[in-house]
Amino acid sequence: MFDLNNIRKDFPILERTVNGQPLVYFDNAATSQTPNQVIDVIADYYRNYNSNIHRGVHTLSQEATDAYEGARKTVQNHFNAAHPHEIIMTSGTTHSINIIASGYTQILREGDELIISAMEHHSNIVPWQMLCERTGAVLKVIPMSQTGVLEMDVYKTLLSEKTKLVFVNHVSNALGTVNPIDEIIKEAHAIGAKVLIDGAQAAPHIKADVQALDVDFYVTSAHKLCGPTGVGMLYGKESLLNMLPPYQGGGEMIAEVRFEKTTYADLPHKFEAGTPNIAGGIAFGAALDYMNGIGFDTIAAYEQELLDYATEQLKAIDGVRIYGEAPQKTAVVSFNVNEIHPYDIGSILDKLGIAVRTGHHCAQPIMDFYKIPGTVRASFSFYNTKEEIDMMIKALKRAIQMLE
Repeated sequence: MFDLNNIRKDFPILERTVNGQPLVYFDNAATSQTPNQVIDVIADYYRNYNSNIHRGVHTLSQEATDAYEGARKTVQNHFNAAHPHEIIMTSGTTHSINIIASGYTQILREGDELIISAMEHHSNIVPWQMLCERTGAVLKVIPMSQTGVLEMDVYKTLLSEKTKLVFVNHVSNALGTVNPIDEIIKEAHAIGAKVLIDGAQAAPHIKADVQALDVDFYVTSAHKLCGPTGVGMLYGKESLLNMLPPYQGGGEMIAEVRFEKTTYADLPHKFEAGTPNIAGGIAFGAALDYMNGIGFDTIAAYEQELLDYATEQLKAIDGVRIYGEAPQKTAVVSFNVNEIHPYDIGSILDKLGIAVRTGHHCAQPIMDFYKIPGTVRASFSFYNTKEEIDMMIKALKRAIQMLE
């Protein structure tokens, strides 16, 4: 049973006030909040078995190693990877993408082509631009429509024997659009290209099955999934991860070190140099357990109710324009009101206890496409309520009165 009242009790931050008002947290696309069940796991690690992993024979090290590798297994099961060593623990989505971009520096040749989409987060644009600068590869872009949908007919024309890699987000952080990644992957594989999917925005709402998708690389961050910041994962097919060189050198990623030559460890350790965020990794597993305990189908259904309700309420306000009206969306609504700057609206909402995101959302090409400086973005999670949406609508109307 989906018991919203009990779920909200799991999140202590929802009890606080901001500027004397009850907190309404609608910035979940930036980072989700963390339940007691995950906070307790982090505290338990530091209180009871804080130790480095993989390197000690003593009891604390063994306990920490078992918990950390158990979390890796949890991540593997959640995304249905074939092997636990196909899950590389990273500091987050950006780190994961850069591992692949670095590795392909030694593989790409001048004139090779890479494809990204027009609705990518900067983290899925800049590393590939840098890769092109290093290798002489060419970057091409899948355009999007005014409704925030990728133009798949154009995508198919961009594919050729020169295409080596395709990078697309599963869900747009700025618009909420759910992209047709099944088709994107299938078309890319048909001409021999590999595909990386940025799952940072999808993972809180959609349980991706990497084997069913046949995706080559899939990346995400724990802090979007009720987990801590500073930890995430890179999934890669075993053969591709074995092909790529290490991203960093140091402890843990080696087999043998000699002054003449160093040999590297097997997966996953080849890509996990140094001491990781141990508590964060363990908590990542706990966060996935928590969300799976509620159920992703249940979460998606409830969040769709919130999205539909918020969209209806916003459209009833004169002057509101919503950006991104794809048929398939996650619980994100980006909007502006007439010519009012989104920052001004966001600032007044904050004074009234409403936390939304304003600006270009690290997706500046999208804002350039719409010829706007940014948007107000309200993004919902399964612990939010329709009553909170009512509070936002009331605060928004007050902000409009003050600013117009």
